[in-house]
Amino acid sequence: MSGRARLALCAAAATLMASCSLLPLVDQPSWLFEAALLVAVQTGVGMAARRVPLGRPLTVAAQLLVSVLLLTVFFAREQAVLGLIPGPDALGHVADLLQQGSDDVGRYAIPAPVTDGIKLMLIGGVLLIGLLVDTLAVTFRSAAPAGLPLLALYSVAAGLSEGGADWLWFLVAAGGYLMLLLAEGRDRLAQWGRVFGGAPRTPGDPEGAVAPVRTGRRIGAVALGVALVVPLTLPAMQGGLLDAAGTGVGPGSGDGGTISAVNPLVSLRDSLNTDNDRQVLSVRTSSDDISDLYLRIVSLDDFDGTTWKPSQRHIVGVPHSFPAPVGLGADIKRTTVRTTITAADWYAQDWLPMPYPPSGVDISGRWRYEPVGMTLVGDHGQTTRGEKYRVTSLDVRPTARQLADAPAPPAALEREYTKVPSALPKVVADTARQVTAGASSHHEEAVKLQDYFAVSGGFTYDTQVEVGRGPNAIAAFLRKKQGFCVHFSFAMAAMARTLGIPARVAVGFAPGTPQADGTVSVSLKDAHAWPELYFEGVGWTRFEPTPTRGTVPSYTQSDSPGTAVPDPALPSRNASSAPSAAASPSESCSAGLRKLGGCESPSAAAAPSGGGGGTPPWWYALIGLAGLAVLAVPLSPMLWRSRVRSLRLGGYARTEEGAAAHTLAVWQELTDSAWDAGIPPDESQTPRGTAARIVRLGRLDPAAGAAVHRVADAVEQVLYAPRPGAVTGLAEDVRRAVTALNAGLGRRGRLRARFAPRSAVRLLWAASARWAAVRARVTSTRPSLRRPSGQQG
Repeated sequence: MSGRARLALCAAAATLMASCSLLPLVDQPSWLFEAALLVAVQTGVGMAARRVPLGRPLTVAAQLLVSVLLLTVFFAREQAVLGLIPGPDALGHVADLLQQGSDDVGRYAIPAPVTDGIKLMLIGGVLLIGLLVDTLAVTFRSAAPAGLPLLALYSVAAGLSEGGADWLWFLVAAGGYLMLLLAEGRDRLAQWGRVFGGAPRTPGDPEGAVAPVRTGRRIGAVALGVALVVPLTLPAMQGGLLDAAGTGVGPGSGDGGTISAVNPLVSLRDSLNTDNDRQVLSVRTSSDDISDLYLRIVSLDDFDGTTWKPSQRHIVGVPHSFPAPVGLGADIKRTTVRTTITAADWYAQDWLPMPYPPSGVDISGRWRYEPVGMTLVGDHGQTTRGEKYRVTSLDVRPTARQLADAPAPPAALEREYTKVPSALPKVVADTARQVTAGASSHHEEAVKLQDYFAVSGGFTYDTQVEVGRGPNAIAAFLRKKQGFCVHFSFAMAAMARTLGIPARVAVGFAPGTPQADGTVSVSLKDAHAWPELYFEGVGWTRFEPTPTRGTVPSYTQSDSPGTAVPDPALPSRNASSAPSAAASPSESCSAGLRKLGGCESPSAAAAPSGGGGGTPPWWYALIGLAGLAVLAVPLSPMLWRSRVRSLRLGGYARTEEGAAAHTLAVWQELTDSAWDAGIPPDESQTPRGTAARIVRLGRLDPAAGAAVHRVADAVEQVLYAPRPGAVTGLAEDVRRAVTALNAGLGRRGRLRARFAPRSAVRLLWAASARWAAVRARVTSTRPSLRRPSGQQG
């Protein structure tokens, strides 16, 4: 097997080994076998094209063409011309699959199911990385820069996945890259005798044979160091497949799908300060009392001390009738309510707003049911846009006595919903105990907490408050006593958990505004967040700690005279005039800008999302490109010098002009390499004087010194002889001299010569000269503004 073929196989293996880091992101590894097949075909095409041989651009073009055809056969065969050639229909289908994959990426949590869209993104990405690695390492014979696309692939995977297995995939990816470097070193050794030049080992030179190994170790150490540092410097990527606690509400689908939602504490503040408002839902209900007509979207029950988010839950098909809500006893008063809801044409929410607890829903489209939260989630891009649906729900009316007499909840439920992380500041639990001192039941404690926030604690509703971050956000809110519904609901739920009361946070809409036609208009400003506390025999029960917002349930009204708690018989008083937990997006704001945060962003409850929300996948591609750019800047001098050295020491035309040009290029490489080693050029010296100076200052041995003088003699013949004779072996002489120069440097000097070569300043000089030439050309073509002599204006 030739060295080039071995290098191509190692490049393919390195790509697939780095691709293994993507395995934790999805639930099935089968896609990797398909990717391996396609990478093998892509590599084989490259090997065949180089054997013909084709030029470098044609080789890359052939591999790219075959890769496109392979993807067409795998993903758009039915739409392709003759099942192979990608036509407009096939391209449209691939675009649809990519859009579906983008939606699925934002929708599913890790590990995600391998949908067609996700599979296309995985296999297509691996093929692209494989083409880049093969082009750099094999076609252009530069394996070191080929580590950059491998590093980008690993960095994205490491940033998204969680758990200690990441180190296993790091070792696999690093092993693939080192294998590629060693294959390149072996190929170079076969051509030149030593990597980066130098004489073969002699009895007096025991180090000569291990030079390739030593060089490989140095490059490998640098590569491993970069691979360790880059994931730490990139912005943190967490949650779901891309954003479990990120910036959008995204449901999962399929039997093993899980659900992700936003942290409203982070995303709502800017939205609450807009003056623009629009109707989101039109509601018609059979209930005469709309004070409890809260439309619940999702519950946040996982509290990590920093934020609340949904736990990972399995979702199933929508049942004909929903099971009874957990914990609801037979002796609790309830009535059946039928509600018809029509969503605005612009409101594309993945979660279905419904009264809680729902008993059944009549809706068309692709929806899934999450049993624990009793919520409906759109599947494969299904949203509420323009939907009209009917919900049957229960209006549960417990009494204060029934709540006060509630027995202890089941041990498993109490364990799950009273978890408080150790990072939660101690002041949260201390304040909860102080506020509820003297309470005789969990119900009385909950009422005291609600009254503390809504009435007696001195809290004010303010949307201008800076959003807190980290575990101290709740403590800061308790100290400043200013915030909006998210602050109040988060704080009350956390404090209830410290008291042993199972608690979670619900996100949805508060009661809207009655209309003349008998419907209720729910607008963006009715979006809201509230705590739900669990009482055995009643189930999950709503509380309202936010002052002036929503309605206070009758079973929580304080018996204190002169209470300032809002009248529970009234709907949200400021539904049309004061912001609550959402805001209207600008009419002119595009979906792309909205995802990037470039315009006013609605809340988690009301954000019109196009397919799962969350940060779009191409944003992480931009992050990866930025990481590559950050790497390319410090490595650019080394890459430029490597490229220039390869061109100067390469072959030349078998003519007198070609031989002369090659001799001058070799001499230029020798003087630049000496400059990199700390011997600056002296233009006043003749070639012979320059050679003597390099030998003296570089302390070269006789063999290396003779090589330098042979190059200088050849240059003098080119410059001064009428017909210079052809001289062979000059490139090998330069390599021998450069090896000797580097050997005389310390470790620090060798690193400086490789990664920060002094001669790279020539690149800046060339750019400056080119810019000066352009300016001169523009100036020479500009018409003169001077008037002819004697002409008057």
